[in-house]
Amino acid sequence: MSYEKASAAAEFIRSKYSGEIKTAIVLGSGLGAFADAVEGAVKIPYEEIPGFARSTVVGHAGQLVLGTIDGVAVAVQQGRFHFYEGYDMEQVMLPVRSFGLLGVKNLILTNAAGSLNSDMMPGSLMLISDHLNCLGVNPLRGPNDERFGPRFPDMSEVYDREFQEIALEEANNIARERHDKGRDAELTDFIHRGIYCALSGPTYETPAEIRMYRQLGADAVGMSTVPEAIAARHMGMRSLGISCITNLAAGMEEGVIDHSHVMETGARVAEVFNELLRRIVIRIGK
Repeated sequence: MSYEKASAAAEFIRSKYSGEIKTAIVLGSGLGAFADAVEGAVKIPYEEIPGFARSTVVGHAGQLVLGTIDGVAVAVQQGRFHFYEGYDMEQVMLPVRSFGLLGVKNLILTNAAGSLNSDMMPGSLMLISDHLNCLGVNPLRGPNDERFGPRFPDMSEVYDREFQEIALEEANNIARERHDKGRDAELTDFIHRGIYCALSGPTYETPAEIRMYRQLGADAVGMSTVPEAIAARHMGMRSLGISCITNLAAGMEEGVIDHSHVMETGARVAEVFNELLRRIVIRIGK
């Protein structure tokens, strides 16, 4: 990736928002409502930011929202770019690269995912403990620019363990509080940890493929997140990954998988998901 492209994007963002941004958040399909909670919001459509692509998927608003959450300065990607949309990996990684050059140290990556684990039902959340890159390409392939990071970055802890513990603690706090108020007792089992498998898409997987990925150890499948996580790790950023489980993967239940189900599940869990994100942002930002 051109360092100059990432720098140009970062400088443009800085010209619109001069505050020191501590945490960046990427919102996946159906999860964009969290951006509405940003205070003093400065909204920049992607097409105005040098080098940024356009998000073409339903459920991705296609704008960067800058402001604060309870006093913590954040940059929120309300929608992302996907490899399956026809963008190359440089374009997919550009927002994260730009955040890194802005001095952002913490990155929260969210996505909608299909469950390969019968203990994780639609409407639950999965903290990503590790990933399988089955995209068919490594986003760091090609000449390395040392200004971004080392030629051979370590991937033994892509998703920060301390951040996972914070997220788990806050999720359990939310479940307990809602239970005490007589609401959503089932939330006692709404948070899990597991391995996310990234695939290129845009087709959903076949039942045979799902059986294979289960054998490989995957708990959830999706079409994003891993390139951004690798880019963040390359630049020394601390990352947290959260998957919203929107469906059981192919062959695990009757019926077809449809993107509208993804959107419906995202809307159904929005209240709890947004509260969890808010608490995490405060904890890691302060």
